[in-house]
Amino acid sequence: MSGPSQDIATLAKGGRTNVAGFILRLMARIPFLFIAGRLYGPDLVGRFAIAVVVVELAALVSTLGLKRGLAQALATTERPHVHVVWDAMVLGGILSLSASAVLWIFPEVMYPNSYIAGLDRYLPLIILAVAWSDISLAALAYRLNVRATVTARAVVEPWTISIAAWIFSFFTTRDGLVLAYVSSMVAALTASLVPFIRSYGLPRGWSPHLSELFALARRNVPLAGADALEWGTRNVDRFILGLLFAPKIVGIYYMAQQVASLPQKLKTSFDPILGPVITRNLASDNRAAIAEQVRQVAFWIIAAQGGLALMGSIPGEAVMGIVGPQFVAGTAALAFLLTAEVLASTGAVCESALVYMARHRNLVISAVMLTSQVLLSFALIFAMRALGWPPAFQAAGPAVALMLSLALTSIIKARVLSRLLHSSVSPLRWPLLWAAIAAGAIGGLFTLLPHRFEWAELIFGIPAIAAVYLFVLWRWAFGAADRALFSKKPHVEDTTLTSAGAITG
Repeated sequence: MSGPSQDIATLAKGGRTNVAGFILRLMARIPFLFIAGRLYGPDLVGRFAIAVVVVELAALVSTLGLKRGLAQALATTERPHVHVVWDAMVLGGILSLSASAVLWIFPEVMYPNSYIAGLDRYLPLIILAVAWSDISLAALAYRLNVRATVTARAVVEPWTISIAAWIFSFFTTRDGLVLAYVSSMVAALTASLVPFIRSYGLPRGWSPHLSELFALARRNVPLAGADALEWGTRNVDRFILGLLFAPKIVGIYYMAQQVASLPQKLKTSFDPILGPVITRNLASDNRAAIAEQVRQVAFWIIAAQGGLALMGSIPGEAVMGIVGPQFVAGTAALAFLLTAEVLASTGAVCESALVYMARHRNLVISAVMLTSQVLLSFALIFAMRALGWPPAFQAAGPAVALMLSLALTSIIKARVLSRLLHSSVSPLRWPLLWAAIAAGAIGGLFTLLPHRFEWAELIFGIPAIAAVYLFVLWRWAFGAADRALFSKKPHVEDTTLTSAGAITG
């Protein structure tokens, strides 16, 4: 099998594993949303949501871009790989403990709109577990071990937080969600470290190379910045709401965000397998192959996210009602957030190449767009507040700002990458639009049912939307390379992606 075909086969294999992982994550996340919404309520959920934003940002910064930069470090080093990955673990550990100390001293950062008591101050101690789990999974991904990521992130972590949230609700509702989150992160770390040590082993004859550690830190600043900015784009809305609204409003938005973020996991789960493939083709200066891989993965992701957006937003009230009646107010935010995920797909996949090819330019674009998103979020909230709109409507402002920001970011990053690769990276194909229209029409019919038949929107409407959408895509959009995603032995000699009317540009 030729090089480009082998790469598509590798991506397809990783894609099948990640789609399975996504389904497992979906099955596990739904119980958590139901338990959190029904047993803890929007006030406690909102308080928990803001604290987790700060902790996860601290953990992300502590990895210093190693989630993507480690692959490049391993590809270019002459030292034993086991020494390099343990250097990375030491670096992540130092930064994690530093971040934990800062948040221990200033816990108000995690709880800007509520008082601090109970176990609140202890939450930052989990940062080390989150960072080490990310670094060890990145090291495993370099050896194309995606299964470990799926196990840790799609099975162990979500099922642990769901079960723990239910158990702790019998003892303490105030600290139950925090304890459940800590339990899930510890479990995920265990599920990450076991295969990591099996694959790389313990470092024999190793001592941390401090000079190389700091050199790695300096090189990874643009990568860390890109990761932080991408993460901030998806989470700053929650923090803004925490500054301007009561925890209850934040809790309602958080639930909508959690439902909408499930499609995003499809993209992030491709990162471990896409990064090494891109870095290998960069080493051989095979830019045509990179463009092909970006187009292919972006199409897979945008096609899946488009279907999920239709399935979640058309029966939006029924979907949010599952979590609890108080959360139906987040239906509008859910629709905007799901649309934002679809619009973000192209830019997110393009960034997987830009972080290696134009990391500083990518960083500037992300920073400018995040700043625009923040300013627009405040502008929309204050404008709606001046017009006297209710808080639930105002809270949808950041979701609208996110949607517009991600759409523009995708356009800009796709154009930049196209110029660098001298080839189109657009994943768009006309059948995507046809499938959305057909599925939307079917879903719209189910929303016309009387309110007492809302259950039918979920039981029959969502499968009908999915069936129509997938039929149109399979019949008119999928080519040989796309069908490789569903074949255990992909035949991708014909890897052209222009079948079924691809839109170039």
